[in-house]
Amino acid sequence: MVYRRLIIALGLLLTTPAVFAADCEITVEANDAMQYDTDRIEVSASCETFTVTLEHVGNLGVRAMGHNWVLTETADKQAVVTAGTEAGLEQDYIKPDDERVIAATDLIGGGEQTSVTFDVSALEAGGDYTYFCSFPGHAAAMTGTLAIVE
Repeated sequence: MVYRRLIIALGLLLTTPAVFAADCEITVEANDAMQYDTDRIEVSASCETFTVTLEHVGNLGVRAMGHNWVLTETADKQAVVTAGTEAGLEQDYIKPDDERVIAATDLIGGGEQTSVTFDVSALEAGGDYTYFCSFPGHAAAMTGTLAIVE
């Protein structure tokens, strides 16, 4: 009986890395109070790609309280926000083909959901990355950091 428990425990330990492998996706909630539900995302360097699903849990429409999730290097954040404001609602407040944008979701309103998947190998461990909502006036409150971790 003792040996059987030991073998089962050993089997569970050996399979743990596969069961608890890096989670290469996250769901981020945004609300009508201009808030994300997290201000830090850690991405395992072992992920080939990473998917962010954005859920707008509020009730207001896209024109009044639209949200998106945009990832840039921290130094590029303000310039991307400014360019996005100029691009307008029709472009989801993101300048088309802006090379400073690493990843971005569509702009959504209350009750909607969208996602984006990006290549993790394009990011560096120790890099300085920020995510934010590019809807005018939202980036000051709706912002967070993304880190690549071992």
